[in-house]
Amino acid sequence: MADNTNDNPITNLEDTYTRLEKYILDNKQTVSIVTGVIVGVLVLYFGFTKYYIPKREVDAQSQMFVAQKYFDKDSLNLALNGDNNYPGFLKIINNYKWTQAANLSCYYVGNIYLRQHKFDDAIRYFKKFSSDDKVVSVMALGQIGDAYSELNQYNDAEDYYKKAAYKVDDDLTSPMYLQKAAQLAQYNKKFAEAKQLYEELKQKYPNTQQGRDADKYIAEITTAMN
Repeated sequence: MADNTNDNPITNLEDTYTRLEKYILDNKQTVSIVTGVIVGVLVLYFGFTKYYIPKREVDAQSQMFVAQKYFDKDSLNLALNGDNNYPGFLKIINNYKWTQAANLSCYYVGNIYLRQHKFDDAIRYFKKFSSDDKVVSVMALGQIGDAYSELNQYNDAEDYYKKAAYKVDDDLTSPMYLQKAAQLAQYNKKFAEAKQLYEELKQKYPNTQQGRDADKYIAEITTAMN
C-alpha cells in the first residue's frame, strides 16, 4: 500500500512559508512592534558606537593627558585624583566608561597603587585592564604577580609570573618573570618545580643574565634536595 505522506522537501518548505505568511498577516501589529524594537536597538547601538563613543574618547584622551604628566613627574596623588582643573585617572575611569582612555587609566591606577603599597587595590585595577599590546599586557600580569607576592600570596604570585613569562616569548620580559616564578617556587620549597623552571630558563634564554644565573640556583636546589 502506497504511503501518502508528502516527503518532498521543496513542498514542505513552501508549506512552511505559507504558514509564516499567514502568521504575519494574523499578527501584523505584534510583528510590527517587534520589528520596530529591533530596528530601534540597532539604530541606538550604531549611533552609540559610531558617534557617542568616539566623541567621548577624544574628550577622555584630552583629560587624561594632564594626569599622565603628573604621573611622569611622580606626582602620584594628583595623577590619581586630579587637580582643580583636570580629573585624575580615577574620575576618567568613572566618567568615560567604555573608552580606551578609561581602560588605560586602569593600568595607571594599578601602577600607582602598587607603588603606594596598596596591593589589593593594585590587583583590582590591573585586572580591569586589557590591551592588545603584548608588552603592556605582560607588564600588567607581572605587576599583579608583584602585588600578590607583597601580600605573601605566593601561589597566586607564581601563577601570574608564569602568565607574564609565557604571554610573549622575548629576551626581555620572559626570562625576568620566569626567574621570579622559579624563585618563588624555590622559596616555598617546591624544589622539583623550581628546578624545572630554572632549567627552562637556562635552555631558552642562555644569553640573558637570568639564563646565566640559572646554574647557581640549580646547584642550590640540588643541595637542598640531598
